Amino acid sequence: MKLKVCGMKYNPGEVAALQPDYLGFIFWEKSPRSFDGEIPKLPPGIKKVGVFVNASLDEVVAKIKEYHLQAVQLHGSESPEFCKELKQYNFQEPIQIIKVFSIKDDFNFDELKPYESVCDYYLFDTKGKLPGGNGYTFDWKVLKGYPSIKPYFLSGGIGLEEIESLREFMKRPEAKYCHTIDVNSRFELEPGLKNIQKLKEFKKGLMKDEINMPSSLGERPVRGPYHANEKGYYGEFGGAFIPEMLYPNTEELRQNYVRIMEEPSFKQEFDQLLKDYVGRPTPLYFADRLSEKYGAKIYLKREDLCHTGAHKVNNTIGQILMAKKLGKNRIIAETGAGQHGVATATVCALMGIECVVYMGKIDIARQAPNVARMKMLGAEVRPALSGSRTLKDATNEAIRDWINNPVDTHYIIGSVVGPHPYPDMVARFQSVISEEIKWQLKEKEGRENPDYVVACVGGGSNAAGAYYHYLDNGDVGIIAVEAAGKGIDSGESAATSALGKVGIIHGSKTLLMQTQDGQITEPYSISAGLDYPGVGPMHAHLFRSGRGEFISITDDEAMTAGLEVAKLEGIIPAIETSHAFAIFDHKKFKKDDIVVINLSGRGDKDLDTYIDYFGL
Repeated sequence: MKLKVCGMKYNPGEVAALQPDYLGFIFWEKSPRSFDGEIPKLPPGIKKVGVFVNASLDEVVAKIKEYHLQAVQLHGSESPEFCKELKQYNFQEPIQIIKVFSIKDDFNFDELKPYESVCDYYLFDTKGKLPGGNGYTFDWKVLKGYPSIKPYFLSGGIGLEEIESLREFMKRPEAKYCHTIDVNSRFELEPGLKNIQKLKEFKKGLMKDEINMPSSLGERPVRGPYHANEKGYYGEFGGAFIPEMLYPNTEELRQNYVRIMEEPSFKQEFDQLLKDYVGRPTPLYFADRLSEKYGAKIYLKREDLCHTGAHKVNNTIGQILMAKKLGKNRIIAETGAGQHGVATATVCALMGIECVVYMGKIDIARQAPNVARMKMLGAEVRPALSGSRTLKDATNEAIRDWINNPVDTHYIIGSVVGPHPYPDMVARFQSVISEEIKWQLKEKEGRENPDYVVACVGGGSNAAGAYYHYLDNGDVGIIAVEAAGKGIDSGESAATSALGKVGIIHGSKTLLMQTQDGQITEPYSISAGLDYPGVGPMHAHLFRSGRGEFISITDDEAMTAGLEVAKLEGIIPAIETSHAFAIFDHKKFKKDDIVVINLSGRGDKDLDTYIDYFGL
């Protein structure tokens, strides 16, 4: 959470030493905090904001140039046309525009619409006698109806006494786009003279336990033991074990991915597409009949309702925007069940970018509907003909392509596998799943944390997204469900936790099914999305550390569970997700346990498999 201290006049240097993110200088003569002095040299990273009330364009421009302002805050009745003209002015560096709206008991959010394209932030202040600095707050519940994805500043009489209220507010979904807390009159010895000690206490309280806005990009509140460290390791697993020819590709991404993901413009475009194109937030659905049968409160996170039919699109939206930022004009991907391939082809069609998808020949045959979708979307589907001709081999082919085309091509990996930074980057993009679970569960049950989060795991992207915000919370049980195929000891399985040993696959150190001499064992599952011989390094660490409970489910158990969900809840799950539903014969829950299952995909793509298996 960022901090802005407004109303600088007498001691801006002392305030700047506290390293707020913004300092506000008021250029309105009627204000007792009106500024007309010299701004001292500020530490790097602090933005100077000029605050204006119905000033002329010439006056605003003159102050921007005189004081080298990085942002302007328009606190009067400035029109959208005024904002547009200011935004288009040819300054040496782009100027951020913050448009202020005052609130008392309610607010008509339609007022925001004309400003959507002409300002960078909104600021919500308390309506009072003066345009600002009135010293009292408005009811933040008014923001529950906030319809935009534009980040906003929260202002209006915020003082030390509001720390706990802010902490509660930040848990609410309407706080998702709260970018900055703006303080002024409650931290003064007199107008324009800031109380440094009180500001210091407030900043410390603001950062205590990391009051953070929820973020679709998975900004971690802390770097806990179950998140990737700076080198991309989860405990002993992770890293980047890559050939020298691949180093420039991954290094370019490693050096830039966090910076790009934290850019406000990137966040705004990402969130806008998740909302308007993907259809987020996805529902958290209480499965009444399943709950009654298995004696627990079972909720389903409906990722199957995302555009393209699965969670995969959360990641492909993020990575296509990343590729554009890096100047790439060609996309490659690998896919097993086809959902990632469809999601990649979809975003490439959306952005008008060339797309090549590698898919194992066997998977092409059993996932024909998804292959057709990819081709309709303009993607070229290239078969992998080596090895088991499934996901592992498709990944091998994609990596070869990337080595041969390093300059113009971005590889959209579909899971939390591969060399650093892919596991961390994909997990961040997918973390929107657990972010939504938290506030949705708060609305339904009065608490953010379930007793258990359950997800199927192949490479593990849907699971990483469902677990992300709960990884370091030991009160939330993490259950990972793997594909046992025809049985763990049958020789036809993909149960990595039971059969895997430490090894290297596709650039990452993880648990891997392999022979005594290190040759990769061919995996098998009736589910095309779970027949991967390894698992993402996050999940390897969860297993080895004991943080996650891993359960292996056979083909027969998964298919039976999928049919049961269809008959009890009217939802046909993807066979991958059906594995997660089969846990109830392996683990018993208490009546009051809240169990959230990530329903990662819908079963349209698997209808032929269901038909053949059950003779429908």
